[in-house]
Formats: sequence, structure tokens, C-alpha cells
Amino acid sequence: MRNFEKPTRSVAVSRNTMAATSHPSATLAALQIMEAGGNAMDAAIAACAVQCVVEPGSTGIGGDCFVLYAANGSDKVIAYNGSGRTPAALTAGWFEERGLTAVPRQSPAAVTIPGAIDAWTRLHADHGRLPFGDVLAPAIRFAEEGYAITPRVHRDWSIEENVLAADPTAARIFLTGGRAPAIGEVHRQPELAETLKRIAVGGRAAFYEGPIAQDMVSYLNSLGGLHTMEDFANARGEYVDPVTTDFRGYTIHECPPNGQGIIALLILNILSRFEAKGDPQSPDRLHVEIEATRLAYAARDAWIADPDKADVPVAELLSDALADRLAAMIDLERALIDLPPFEMPLHRDTVYISVVDRDRNAVSFINSIFDSFGTGLVAPRSGVILHNRGQSFSLKPGHPNRVAPSKRPLHTIIPGMVTRNGRVEMPFGVMGGYYQALGHAHLISKVLDYGMDMQEAIDLPRVMPTSDGTKVEAESTIDSATKAELERRGFTLSPAQDPLGGAQVIRIDWDNGTLTGASESRKDGIALGV
Repeated sequence: MRNFEKPTRSVAVSRNTMAATSHPSATLAALQIMEAGGNAMDAAIAACAVQCVVEPGSTGIGGDCFVLYAANGSDKVIAYNGSGRTPAALTAGWFEERGLTAVPRQSPAAVTIPGAIDAWTRLHADHGRLPFGDVLAPAIRFAEEGYAITPRVHRDWSIEENVLAADPTAARIFLTGGRAPAIGEVHRQPELAETLKRIAVGGRAAFYEGPIAQDMVSYLNSLGGLHTMEDFANARGEYVDPVTTDFRGYTIHECPPNGQGIIALLILNILSRFEAKGDPQSPDRLHVEIEATRLAYAARDAWIADPDKADVPVAELLSDALADRLAAMIDLERALIDLPPFEMPLHRDTVYISVVDRDRNAVSFINSIFDSFGTGLVAPRSGVILHNRGQSFSLKPGHPNRVAPSKRPLHTIIPGMVTRNGRVEMPFGVMGGYYQALGHAHLISKVLDYGMDMQEAIDLPRVMPTSDGTKVEAESTIDSATKAELERRGFTLSPAQDPLGGAQVIRIDWDNGTLTGASESRKDGIALGV
């Protein structure tokens, strides 16, 4: 039971529908779409489209998308991989010729072909109910008529002022007098409004084959990019089989590689080897979570890549033998020293959306432009922010995630889904790039191991191991005695550079016929239902 004297909020509870997003306007749009006769897939796409407008630093139509979907309350979960590929002409040699050892952020080489619109249109055609134009209408209205800037959006926007100032179109659209718009200020994106209108009418082809694609290709080419109209026309996502693990009597579903969802399952497999008892934020429990994450992330950085281009050992990653071996390495007296090096770049921004409708269709939906405002490059006529997902590639010879033509990079964004006893139980997700796999495991463990309500679990202070040895970022709300004890064991704690992660989750109560939702307190959003 929640302590009502603490400054937090209750879970949302409803009978019919529920949406949880990181922005109030997106949550409201999802509910309005369902009230107008749309289903959960319509609502999730509508909410995401709104966030592509009102949270432009977090997501956009120039990004990628992954989705898990369970129809009519079933435990038959399907997955869609909406991640884009590199241009067919881009090779590792392109970087070698320029003396580069990593993919630069503000470079056309960081821009893979955006997969989001392909994913939206395919999922809507297969599982939606309303006309696609109706689904995009709320986003078009916000882009055209304007939207008020919320506090977290303003904070993240302000951090990227220098990045936006470096691109003429980004500066024109997203900076007012050289600065980010203030809280409460109204901002508009007329170019994006026209682009969304074209997509509303022309669907996938309007984005990948017409003037919008030409605008993106021409701009990238002017900067030295190797993108072609053929690359855009050939862009296709795909339905894939989820990967799963059993945890405390529940089945946890994730999208398979090239995403890192399988690493969330590996962390849970390691945690399942430890008894959950006492304080969920005790030094012992945080120690186990930190070490499980460090070990699992080392495996990720060594093995996760595009399965079309590399051999990814899925069975090995999900095996009891690996979980047993890694769990046995954790010593509660001291931090591990010898781990493989990390390569994963850090980033802050993504949006995650959870929706359940009257028919108990459940959607777990995530959309990202990777870093805040992606590359910071904006196509001049269409207003499309171009993501920097190509930064996730390795340039090391022989690495399975090495950049190559028409290849998808390792992806951090991961939707999650929980099922039990033949029915869907909980669509969930945790934003935050590098943090996401840990965030999934942390949330699931706190809810299923410790019986916490979802909002309490989301509100808990967070830690995140970094790519630098035993260094761990810790939010300021972590208990000082806990910090001291973790440091005594050999971890080096430093203040988190940003609030860690952003979660949304909805749980279905089949006995009472109700829905319970929770939304990240570190963001601007809310969970609401009717």
C-alpha cells in the first residue's frame, strides 16, 4: 500500500481503456482515439505521432520503432522490428579512409534509413481500425496550431541548443532567438505538419518514395552522405518472433536482436538465481543488480548485432548455463574488476507507450531518434529530424556489430510484455538508451519479486553501471548509507548526469476486469483510463 504522505502519485485505475505515455497530450490523444472507436494499435500510433511533435528531442518520424502486440487478451505476442539499415553504399572502409574510429553524431554517416513510418503503416494496416488519417490528425493539429512546452521537454531541449544551432534548419525551427522555447511557450512545426498530412493521405509511399524522401536524400547527400532514393524505397521492417524467459511464474517477452531486449532477459535470468528478500533498495540487492547488468552488458557488446548479417547466439544468451556461470561470478563482498570493455554510446531520449483497450488488445510501443534531437540535422523542406542510430555500430574489424552496407545496428530501444496463464498481463517499457535493459529487469523484479505497485517501483531511486570499470551513476535520492556501503565494496559512485530512464506500464486485472497504469515521474507524462 502506498504511503500517501510521500510526494508521489497513485496508480491510475480504470475499467475500459488505459494509456500511459511520457507526455499528457499523447496520453489524452490515445484515449480520444479509443473513445472515437479506435483500438489500442490506433491509439499507440496516434500517441507516438503526437510525441514526435510535442517531444521533438525524444522521438520523430525520422527514427526507428519496435512493437510488441497481444490481441484480445491472448498470450500470443507478436513482435515488429522497425529498425532501419545503412545505405547500400556505406562500408567500414568509408570510415577508415577518413581516419575515424567511431561514427560521429552530427554526420550523415550516423543516419540509417528511418524505419518508424514503415512500422506505423504496416502495423496500422494489419491491426488498426480507424482510417490512418484519423490516427495522425491529433499530431497534425499540434504541429500546425502549436503546443505548449512542458518542463522536462524544455530541460532536454535546452541541453541541445548548441547541437541545434549547428544546423540551419534545426536552428530556424527549434531555436527562438538562439534558445530553446521556454516552459509554457507555444511552438509550431509547419513543415512537419505538411509532411504528416502527406503521410496521412499517401501512407508509406509518401515518406519513402516521394518529395519527402527526396528532401532527406538531397540534404544528406549535400553533407557527404551516401543515401539514395533506392535505399529509402527498399526500406522494410519485419515481423519477428519474440524472445522469452520465465521469471517467477510469468513469461517475459522481448523483441529479438538486433535489439537488446534479450539482455533484459539475461539480467532477469541472473537475478532469478538470487533470493529476493528484505529491502528492495538494500546494498545487497543493488549490488546484485549492478553486477548482473555489468555482466549482461558485456555479453551484449560482444554478441548483439543484426542477425541478417552476423551469427547472434540467442540460445546461448538465454541458456541456464550462461545465467548460472554469470551469477556465480557475483561476490557480495566486492565489485568485479575483470569485465570485457563496453562500447555502447550513451544517449538520453526515446518515447515508450503502453496502451490497452476494451477488447484487451495490448500494445507495447517504442519509438526513438537515439540521441536528443538525433543527429541535430533536419531535412529543410519536410522538417524531419534525422536520427543518429548509426552511432551504435562498432568500427572494429571482425566485430559482429561492425558497420556494413544495408545493415541494422545494435538497438537499445526495447518494448516489453508480460503474460501468464494463457493471457496477456502487462505491456511495459523503460526508456533511457543504455539503461533500458537494466530498467526492464529492475521494474519487473520490483513488481514480481517484491510485490510493489507499479508506480512505487517506477519512483524508486535508480543506479546505472557505466562503461568505465566499476563506476556507477546514482540518482541523488539513493540513500547515503547505501552509497557508502556500495563504495566500500569497490564501486565508484557519481551523480547521474540525467534522471535515469522513463517507464510506462499497464497491468490487466482479469479477476476484477480492470486496468492499472503507471507513468514515469521523471518525465512530463501520465497514465489515464476511462
